[in-house]
Amino acid sequence: MPKALIVDDSRAIRSILKRILEQNGFTTIQAENGSHALQVLGAETEQLQLICVDYNMPAMNGIEFLEHARSLPELVDVPAMMITTETHVELMRRAFAAGVSEYLMKPFTEAMVREKLDILNLLPEQVEG
Repeated sequence: MPKALIVDDSRAIRSILKRILEQNGFTTIQAENGSHALQVLGAETEQLQLICVDYNMPAMNGIEFLEHARSLPELVDVPAMMITTETHVELMRRAFAAGVSEYLMKPFTEAMVREKLDILNLLPEQVEG
């Protein structure tokens, strides 16, 4: 079963993403900010297939987290989806430069998440666990 990391300081958003991703065949792990996500990843031994990350978080924002994550050999090629309220073109450019594969605006629907998973070839019928 594919595994996704959800990094967002909002417990409600983490819960919604967890439900959507699990209904679409993923197991999930969660972190409340980028710094916590690095700690969580240090304890994980299974390879991730997806990273969902917010931009605005305390301690370490989403771009800082991705810059760290992309420096780790096991995460360099893992698709990352930034899920945020930020619409500034410069921030989006920085996100893609840091390694974001897809960008999803909040608020989002399950259909929007599935569309991004489809673009990334990560829907259950596309991914082998």
